[in-house]
Formats: sequence, C-alpha cells, structure tokens
Amino acid sequence: MKYNDILDLLPYEVPFLFVDELVSVSQEGVEGYYIFKKDEYFYQGHFKSNPVTPGVILTECMAQIGLVCLGIFLLQIENSSEKPAIALSSSVIDFYIPVFPGEKVKVISEKEYFRFNKLKCKVKMVNSKNELVAKGTISGMLGLKTSEK
Repeated sequence: MKYNDILDLLPYEVPFLFVDELVSVSQEGVEGYYIFKKDEYFYQGHFKSNPVTPGVILTECMAQIGLVCLGIFLLQIENSSEKPAIALSSSVIDFYIPVFPGEKVKVISEKEYFRFNKLKCKVKMVNSKNELVAKGTISGMLGLKTSEK
C-alpha cells in the first residue's frame, strides 16, 4: 500500500487534518510529519499574545498519524480497500515543551498490539530539533465500514 493511499483513506479534511506526510509505515509502526501553519484556526484566542498549539490538538495529530494511519495500513493488509471506521478509545499523553505556529513535528508510533480490532500504540512527538514534545499511549477500535444497500 502506498503512503498516499493511506492519506486518501483518512476520515479527516482541512481544517482538521493533521498529517502532511508519511515517511515510513510497517506492521510494527509508522512515522510521519505535520507543519502547524501560522494561520491555523485554533491559534486565534489561545494565548492571544503568544499563540501555542493546544495539547488536545497535539494529541489529535499524534492519533491521526500514530494510530489512524497505522490502523488503515493494518486493515488494508488484512482486507480489501473498503473505507475504515475508527474510534479513539483512550489516550494518555505527557507534554514536555510547547509547539508554536510554523513548527514542523514528527510523530513516531510503535504498535504495542493489534487484536480483536483494537490497536494500541506507544507514540511520541519531536520537533525539528529532535526535542521531545510529548509521548504516551493511544488506543482505538478499528473496522471497515459496511456498504449500505
């Protein structure tokens, strides 16, 4: 499966798409990037004099790259090209340093397990200086959408 095929199957679009590029995907993990554009909608009013990326958005970026992209890859290996259905079930993330408008981050995810349609991953986010931004675990339930008749 090509990386662009995974991106095409993501159930998100701008302004809530936080994946720019995937650089590696395997049955064991995924690595990808996102640049937080200076004009992102959530910077308006979030520390109005010194905008910072909200932790919930960092978590979402980690989930989209680290769980959803990996989940799509794993589902497509086992099944056809049907669209995935994905639901976040838990996240435990620790934050270390802020991400400012214009910064590029890398998300690295390592599969802990994928069984009974539940995927659990260890995820971490680093900035362009390779400084640890956040790390933790994210879990979700995965399946394929059934076509309506």
